[in-house]
Amino acid sequence: MTIKVGDTIPSMKLMQGTAEGPKEISTDEIFKGKKVVMFAVPGAFTPTCSAKHLPGFVQNAAAIKAKGVDKVVCLAVNDAFVMAAWAKDQGVDDNIIMLADGAGQFTKALGLELDLMGRGMGIRAQRFALVAQDGKVTHLAVEPPGGFDVSKAESILANL
Repeated sequence: MTIKVGDTIPSMKLMQGTAEGPKEISTDEIFKGKKVVMFAVPGAFTPTCSAKHLPGFVQNAAAIKAKGVDKVVCLAVNDAFVMAAWAKDQGVDDNIIMLADGAGQFTKALGLELDLMGRGMGIRAQRFALVAQDGKVTHLAVEPPGGFDVSKAESILANL
């Protein structure tokens, strides 16, 4: 079942690439008592994700936080090493937390997985963005296949 507005973010563990290597972080630590914007991409280093999705959030992170958002989070079904390398490649600073859902368990718990087995990419996250207040989803924007409109930074900023 797909997560929807009013639902609580599942309590799970994800990985974050740090200078010291991969570090486990809980969704409770990320979302509890905070206003969070989380966007998900099908994969690091993929065309739309690298040319538009992540760069839009990098460029708009300060404006998003100025609207009362505590954290901006990028999620992908990749490993923490890939997410850290992508962050470095894209010039991501501390304004965006790059999270790895290596086995896709969190993405599946949200009901937002995308089967790209036929393209040799396995199970990935659909392109989406959500806003959560204290762990409860207040806005959810899921793109149709191939779409890039409702989950981009500018659209989320307009919904804050």
